Amino acid sequence: MTKQHDAARDGGSSRLTRMWRAFWRPSTRWALGTLVIFGGILGILFWGGFNWAMELTNTEKFCISCHEMKDNVYEEYTETVHYSNRTGVRAICTDCHVPKEWIHKVIRKIQATNELYHHFMGTIDTREKFKKKRLELALTVWKTMKRTDSRECRNCHDFESMDFDKQESRSADRHEEAAEKGQTCIDCHKGIAHRLPKGWEKAAKAAGLQD
Repeated sequence: MTKQHDAARDGGSSRLTRMWRAFWRPSTRWALGTLVIFGGILGILFWGGFNWAMELTNTEKFCISCHEMKDNVYEEYTETVHYSNRTGVRAICTDCHVPKEWIHKVIRKIQATNELYHHFMGTIDTREKFKKKRLELALTVWKTMKRTDSRECRNCHDFESMDFDKQESRSADRHEEAAEKGQTCIDCHKGIAHRLPKGWEKAAKAAGLQD
């Protein structure tokens, strides 16, 4: 019996030793499998966190968390048809300033880091500073919209979806003319959601953004 017990004990000890060695010196197959599993888990966590952050920064609450936005352009926006209208459809900041397509959205988010830099530097942290920079800021946005063919506007407004017969005659004529000329929304609708800065027309013409 003693020999059997000794053999069983030696066998158990040998298995534990092999398991311990396998843990610290795993086979290539076991190591690769573990790497794939942990890599998958980390990938899911990263992707979930990334998308969560993207959606968080796409909310109106986030946009106006900076007083530069809340006290200036946001206050103006609340007085426009994009904020309150007879249909009850509201366009928030990101509807107009952040692309919906994923690639373009990521690019825009990367560009927004420059805005964070200026926020912390206090570039427009007072009303006076904002007014001095307003024309430059407006031109930057208009140039982007011109370059992208007013992409974000067209998420809601598109020539192909318009029924010109239901529009006022002046609006219908202008929209038909714009469609024929290949014009884009920002060519005519500057100041639709925010007040126009002083000297905007001359600056826009000089930049090729106004007829």
